[in-house]
Amino acid sequence: MKIIVDTSVWIDFFNGQVNEQTTKLKQLIIDDEEIVLIPVIIQEILQGIRQDNQFKLVLSLLKGFPVFKREAVADAIGAAKLYRNLRKKGITIRKSNDCLIAYICIKTGSRILFKDRDFDMITESGKLKNIF
Repeated sequence: MKIIVDTSVWIDFFNGQVNEQTTKLKQLIIDDEEIVLIPVIIQEILQGIRQDNQFKLVLSLLKGFPVFKREAVADAIGAAKLYRNLRKKGITIRKSNDCLIAYICIKTGSRILFKDRDFDMITESGKLKNIF
């Protein structure tokens, strides 16, 4: 099964943070698990990097992973529907990109590795599969 790693984990990983999620990511890489990126996560990771040399290094590392190439408009509509359905249940997701990431995980049957309370709420209320 494919695994999408949220930006929250990648940032900690690249910053040398040790926690349950970064330890799991490291093990997934060692075990050659099928980690797949999506464009919005690549953007979120790269836009936060201040140093040019670090940007180039992280970009080169990310290029080593496959990327889901999806239909952007269909994914945007699906993410909006997910957001609205959660809202109807009284759940407000803080970052709309999290709904986009969750929607892509659900549509592709991928599991997600995250460190973000929005994903906690999404996994508790729907079909999103946490890696733990």
